[in-house]
Amino acid sequence: MSSPDPQVRAARNISTRSAGRGPVVAVTGAASGVGDLLTRRLAASDEIKQVVAIDERRGEVSEAQWHILDVRDPAIAEKLRGVDVVVHLAVDLDLESDAAARTAYNVRGAQTVLTAAAAAGVHRVVLCTSAMVYGALPDNDIPLSEDAELRATAEATGVGDMLEIERLGRRAPRAHPGLQVTVVRPAVLVGGTDTALTRYFESPRLLVVAGSRPTWQFCHVEDLVSALEYAALEKVEGEFAVGCDGWLEQEEVEELSGIRRMELPSAVALGAAARLHRIGLTPSPAGDLAYTMHPWVVSVGRLHDAGWRPRWTNEEVLTALLEEVEGRHTVAGRRLGRKDATAAGAAGATVALLGTAALVRRVRRRRGL
Repeated sequence: MSSPDPQVRAARNISTRSAGRGPVVAVTGAASGVGDLLTRRLAASDEIKQVVAIDERRGEVSEAQWHILDVRDPAIAEKLRGVDVVVHLAVDLDLESDAAARTAYNVRGAQTVLTAAAAAGVHRVVLCTSAMVYGALPDNDIPLSEDAELRATAEATGVGDMLEIERLGRRAPRAHPGLQVTVVRPAVLVGGTDTALTRYFESPRLLVVAGSRPTWQFCHVEDLVSALEYAALEKVEGEFAVGCDGWLEQEEVEELSGIRRMELPSAVALGAAARLHRIGLTPSPAGDLAYTMHPWVVSVGRLHDAGWRPRWTNEEVLTALLEEVEGRHTVAGRRLGRKDATAAGAAGATVALLGTAALVRRVRRRRGL
């Protein structure tokens, strides 16, 4: 095996020299996604004494101390002995997951981590939810204050789980004096993610509900990871949002993306989305549409006050998203195969809608509906 790069050796030497200071930070869900990126960042930081990585499989960050287990296992408490801060990122947000199983995993996982952290003497847990918990409503302020009331419902993918995780987070310090909880709420997350909101940009036309006023605020995963590092180092506390400064109106999104709109009456769009989801044709419930209809952009003032700034702008993140989803084709939240995608792309929104209707009829015939 070749010896490490000199710069890597130097970084390790600096980390060793500074091992006496800084917190010991545990990351759940550390083997993939945001958890992997944060584990790498913390392991390279001179401000972190040690990184404890927890997941159901071992990741690639050799500098971390790995524990392989399910976060719902109460044995996690023993693995958290000596840890100062836990960043909990073991959350299932897969659109294709069974909704009941996903909720059971997410809620039980957060509950177990909070209880285990308190039992192990951890003094802070960082929870990552979403700015979607504020709700997408026509009368929302633009931007919302980070202290705004959480008016979301459980009708959109994963939002009910996030609301319950936040409820557990608010309750934990009362049940476990000495335990502090920080909540991080990213805007539309982009960078290796697959959500109903990123799939919106895979469509041949951007669905716009008549009379709505969509606004878009993005958060690149790199900015989320840097904000989570701030939280782990306790440079920012409480509940705060993370995302790009400002927002984009729907017209700006269409101009930047070059994708034309398909405008539908509200009753038609919501009714079709509900029916498609009910028969299992699309993974996204009708509640997801609200986040493409109404504003839910949030101020990131608390991070700014702490000295944090996003590296990405909304325009840059949208460009990155469009590059990432290039070649993917989605209609009504459902990924299309190459043949269907070619037809939809060539004939536009009308064919896309007819194609979706045909799929509905095919499913109904198969199920005898």
